[in-house]
Amino acid sequence: MYYRVGYGLSSKLIDYRNGIVFIEVTMGRKWKKSYNATAHELAYCWKDAHKELGKAIACKVFIIDTKKNQYKQSLIHSGITPGYDAKKGVIYAEYYMN
Repeated sequence: MYYRVGYGLSSKLIDYRNGIVFIEVTMGRKWKKSYNATAHELAYCWKDAHKELGKAIACKVFIIDTKKNQYKQSLIHSGITPGYDAKKGVIYAEYYMN
């Protein structure tokens, strides 16, 4: 699923197991938000948009930042997954302890 492609951001679902959603996010040059804000926004976007993910308790977000490393965009277009620039976790319920 692509989200906000016009703003330089795309994401895809990697896995969903044990109540945890795993997504991969690719940030382009137009996207200006921080890694934390991006992880939070996309985690809730995926949960709210798909009823299958509605009972998820957390989300693990793997971020690829093509602004920092422009060669990563070429790797992605070639079908190669580059290394992640950040890994973030989001717990959906407020009553869970971090």
